[in-house]
Amino acid sequence: MAVPRELANDPAVAGPLGSLGFSVVRPHTPTLALRALRWQRDLERLGVRVPLAVVHDVGLVLACPNEQLELGPRAQPEVAVEVTGAPPALFVGYRQMIEEIAGSETARRARSLRMTDDIMAVLLARILGTVAQRIRIAPPYPVSVPLEASLLDGIDPQLPALLRAVSRGFDVDALTRLTEARLYVLTLVDALDLDTLQLFGMLGGDAGQGALAQVDLLGVLGAPEANDVVDFSLEILPSVLESKARPGASTHAAFGYSGLARKGSIDGLVLTELAWDQDELMRRMADDEVLYYAREQAHDEARRIHHFLIDASASMRGERATFARGMAIASAKKLLLSGEDVTFRFFDSRLYEPHAARAGQLPVAYLLSFRGERGRNPSRVFAEVERTLALASTRDPREPVVHIFTHGALYVPRDVMAAIGRRAKVSGLFMLPSAGELDLDYLDLLDAHWVVDHSALASRSARAKEARRILGSDGPKREATA
Repeated sequence: MAVPRELANDPAVAGPLGSLGFSVVRPHTPTLALRALRWQRDLERLGVRVPLAVVHDVGLVLACPNEQLELGPRAQPEVAVEVTGAPPALFVGYRQMIEEIAGSETARRARSLRMTDDIMAVLLARILGTVAQRIRIAPPYPVSVPLEASLLDGIDPQLPALLRAVSRGFDVDALTRLTEARLYVLTLVDALDLDTLQLFGMLGGDAGQGALAQVDLLGVLGAPEANDVVDFSLEILPSVLESKARPGASTHAAFGYSGLARKGSIDGLVLTELAWDQDELMRRMADDEVLYYAREQAHDEARRIHHFLIDASASMRGERATFARGMAIASAKKLLLSGEDVTFRFFDSRLYEPHAARAGQLPVAYLLSFRGERGRNPSRVFAEVERTLALASTRDPREPVVHIFTHGALYVPRDVMAAIGRRAKVSGLFMLPSAGELDLDYLDLLDAHWVVDHSALASRSARAKEARRILGSDGPKREATA
C-alpha cells in the first residue's frame, strides 16, 4: 500500500495525491512522479496553485522522454465523474489537451534539454500562472505533500478512495479553467523561449539558488528584450566551450632533478644517506639533515577575482546592451573554465550589489533581466569601485581584475581610474555610436581595451565575428576596431 492507512484520510495527503485520479499520464517509475511533487512545492512558492494532477501531467510530457511514460488515465474516468459530478466531456477535453501538448514541437525540444526541476518549475509557472489566477475555488487541502517516493509507489489502486477523501471542487474548477483556456495554454507552450533554457543548460544557470533566481528566470521568459541577448550568447558560446589544451600549474614534481634539498620524498633520497647506521639515519631524518634530490616544479599562479562592471544606463539600450551582456556572459564562462573566480555588478548612477558565479554557475537570469533606471554618474560609481577594491585588498588575497563593458562616452576622472589601476588590472570594452570616436583621457591607464563601432553592432554576422575575435584575443594593450 503506497499511502499508509493512517494517512489515507488526512486531507494534507489525500487531497493532493488523490488529484492524481484525474491524471492522464502514467510514468513507468515513481521517481518521475516524485519530480512533480518538487515542481508543486516550487510553484506554490511562486504563487501558482493548481492541482497536483495538472502539474504532474504537463510537467512530465515536457520533461521526460516518451519511453519513460505513456498517455492514459491513471484511474477509470467513470470514477472521476461519479466523485465530482462533472460532465465526462471535461475529462475528455483535458486528456485531449495534454495529448496536444505532448505532441507539440516545443515538447519534443524541451525533452531533449533534460531540464532541472528548478527550471521546470519556472516553465510550468509560465504556462499555468494565468490559469491559476482564474480559479475561483480555494483548495480545501494543502496543495503540496512531503517529498516521499514511497507514497507514489503503486498508488493507482488507491486513487478512487483518495479521490473521495476530500471535496474536489478546487480540482474540477481548475480543470474547467484549463480546458476553457485550451488555445491560450497551447499558444503559451508553442511560444516558450526554449533558447533561454538551452542557455541555462550550457552555462549551469542559477535557478537552483532559490525562489528569487526562479523569479528572475520567470521574468526573462516573459521579456522580449532578453531574446536578443540569448540568441547572441548562443551564437558565440560554442567557440568558448571548445576544449582547448592549456598548461596547468601544479605543486607536484615535474621535469628532472635540479639540486639537493632537506625535504623530499623517499624516491628522491640520496643513496649515500643509506650508508649511515640505523640510529644515526633516524636522528638525521628527525633533525631534517637527510639530503634529497630536488626536482624542478611548476610554480602556482596566484588566484584572481574578475569583477565584471556592466553599464546599465539609458545609453546602453538595444544593440549595445545585447553586445555587452552577451560578451560578459561568454567572457565569464571562458574564465570559469580556466578556474578563475568571477563576480558581476551593474552600474548606472550607482553601483549595484555584486552577484558572484558559484560552483561554476553564472547568474544568467539576473544578467538577462536586470534593468537600470537611475541615470548616469560615472565619477561616483568608479570612486565606489576604488573604495571596494581598497577594502577587499585587506582581506582578500586574490588578485583583482576589472572588466568594464560600456559605451564610448564613459567619462571617468583620470585620477580615479589611476587609483583603480594601482589596485587592479583594468580592461574596457567600448561601444561607439553611429558617428563618433573614442576620446577618453584614461585609455593609456588601461591594461587592455577594445572598441566596437556601430557597423559591427548593426549586422548580426559582423557582431558575432567581432565577438569571437575579442574572445580569442590575448596579450597586453590592444585596440580592436570593426
